[in-house]
Amino acid sequence: MVSADAIRTVVGILGNIISLGLFLSPVPTFYRIWKKGAVEQFSAAPYLATLLNCMMWVVYGLPLVHPHSTLVLTINGLGLLIELCYVLLFLLFSDGRKRLRVFLILAAEVAFVVAVVLLVLTLAHTHDRRTLVVGIICVLFGTMMYAAPLTIMKLVIQTKSVEFLPLYLAVAFFLNSACWTTYALIRFDLFITIPNGLGLLFAVAQLVLHCVYYKSTKQQMEARRKMTELSLAEVVVPEESCRTSTTATTTPKWPPLRQPQDTKSPDA
Repeated sequence: MVSADAIRTVVGILGNIISLGLFLSPVPTFYRIWKKGAVEQFSAAPYLATLLNCMMWVVYGLPLVHPHSTLVLTINGLGLLIELCYVLLFLLFSDGRKRLRVFLILAAEVAFVVAVVLLVLTLAHTHDRRTLVVGIICVLFGTMMYAAPLTIMKLVIQTKSVEFLPLYLAVAFFLNSACWTTYALIRFDLFITIPNGLGLLFAVAQLVLHCVYYKSTKQQMEARRKMTELSLAEVVVPEESCRTSTTATTTPKWPPLRQPQDTKSPDA
């Protein structure tokens, strides 16, 4: 009979694979940002929250804090590097005020994590105490990570458009939170169950929004495309008319040639 630990390990490996897909799912979004050279209405909040979450789970998975957490440590370490790349790209293509805000939040997150590591390792002298302290912080920031898209969900409801709430990201969040919730329930881990259970609820809410506003999003994008084509047509037609008018007014009109008159000589 397969043991619970073996099943948990398999689910954890599957969770690593799905989590990697989650971390890589914003690649099309950042390709769009790179291509357009602007972040448009995309928010940095989900990526900053995910970065902070990954940093804290890396601390949680350290052997000095919570031994035998290799699967938690590996995927969050990789996620930390990926999310840091996203945030740096966001800094690169943001305007002045938004760039400053993102930079200050990033600096505050790094300073906070460093302070937590130093305080936990120096003041908490057992694995249980370190796990408790870091685990509580992970629950808080893990919940923040999954709740971060709520700002975009509010925009979706207001605009009735899911253009800036990518479907692949919502699906990745759903699969990831479902997998890690299962992982935590096999051998109960409260600190992993709470944020991922809440994340599962938020992910379901995002998928519901996609179902509700899918048609209206298509209609808005089609209307915007037609407006763009109409604007381009209005620009081209006046230019042609102006060119024709200019040609007509600048063409010189020479006077008709006079025919020579038959005049008689005075001697006749």
